[in-house]
Amino acid sequence: MTISELINPATEELLRTVEQTSVDGVDDAVARAKAAQHDWARLAPGDRAAALRSFAAAVDGHVDELAALEVANSGHPIGNATWEAGHVRDVLQYYSATPERLSGKQIPVAGGLDVTFNEPLGVIGVITPWNFPMPIAVWGFAPALAAGNAVLVKPAEWTPLTTIRIGELAVEAGLPADLFQVLPGKGSVVGERFVTHPDVRKLVFTGSTEIGTHVMAGAAAQVKRVTLELGGKSANIVFDDCDLEKAAATAPYGVFDNAGQDCCARSRILVQRNVYDRFMELLEPAVKGVTVGDPAAKDTEMGPLVSKSHWDTVVSYVPDDAPVAFRGDAPSGPGYWFPPTVLTPDRSDRTVREEIFGPVVAVLPFDDEADAIALANDTPYGLSGSIWTDNLSRAMRVSRAVEAGNLSVNSHSSVRYNTPFGGFKQSGLGRELGPDAPLSFTETKNVFYAIGDA
Repeated sequence: MTISELINPATEELLRTVEQTSVDGVDDAVARAKAAQHDWARLAPGDRAAALRSFAAAVDGHVDELAALEVANSGHPIGNATWEAGHVRDVLQYYSATPERLSGKQIPVAGGLDVTFNEPLGVIGVITPWNFPMPIAVWGFAPALAAGNAVLVKPAEWTPLTTIRIGELAVEAGLPADLFQVLPGKGSVVGERFVTHPDVRKLVFTGSTEIGTHVMAGAAAQVKRVTLELGGKSANIVFDDCDLEKAAATAPYGVFDNAGQDCCARSRILVQRNVYDRFMELLEPAVKGVTVGDPAAKDTEMGPLVSKSHWDTVVSYVPDDAPVAFRGDAPSGPGYWFPPTVLTPDRSDRTVREEIFGPVVAVLPFDDEADAIALANDTPYGLSGSIWTDNLSRAMRVSRAVEAGNLSVNSHSSVRYNTPFGGFKQSGLGRELGPDAPLSFTETKNVFYAIGDA
């Protein structure tokens, strides 16, 4: 038996230990899930819908417990963690409508009747990251269950506790015990077995582009379906005709949320050159006003980084000679703290091109609309971004020209459970959320019925 130790990132104290799943454990879980899936898919759609509503109600009854677990395990501020737990409930409630609405089509053809059916794939493997354990897990398992599949979730090694508890709540709510299973363990063991096991029919992976390409290559050997949500280096584009005060006041929350540990973080702020100096004057008090501290405190807006090793990685991007314009505050003493940091590097600097995944933002001037678009697209990633302008035509032109899957105009919103989410280029493959997500967990079966003459 292999045991992992979980460390509270705000105190550096041992939180608890978790038993790791072995390859044999994965194989056993897949076999049980496969059997459970057959029974689940045969249930009447209304019964599956009711089961998902019961699951949502069970989560709703434990929002505070789940939030407290996330504060301790991940260092998320309590306000954020409470929202994240409620988000699990909301996504389950949203997709509980799917079983009774997952209808095929009747297609007019000569000589008979042609209909399509949306058949579940079978067993789905969901591999989640450490930065948003609850939301990203539910984006995978809720639509997959709704479409009639069984789901195995491998949570990140550093932050498995809320996912484990959600798995327990599923059983308490009445879902079959083997239908939805949480398998904590190493990616090289559990995740890799998801990739190679022939009865895991689809993989949903959120994490680094490096690991995502490995997952995709491994899945290709079995022509296994994949949905990938990978890295990001999103741009927050600020034009001179926008509400500059609002753009500067909100910019920190577009990048420093979850201590910058967010694939959607607007970690490049692009500012039109003629308002660059004024924007920086406005940005400094906004950055210094971000409340960094005890994640259990209600007024905390940013907590610690998730681990010592990740803290070391973020620190490596801000050496002593880094072009730091200004910084916010962060606690001293125990905990993996890093202050909100604003850099003014050259366009070619690695802080402009690489995903730091921490509370570090690069601010760059641009000359005109064409320059802004070229600079925003000068990255292998294309996940999200923001555009600040009061010119409707410009907003339309730029939003169509920027190569990213999720854009906001005059805001920093990226994710709503009722709209699709995913990236361009090396930010991923496929889409999560929205009304069509359950279809990505099905195969379309076409059946033609010949009709003879009367």
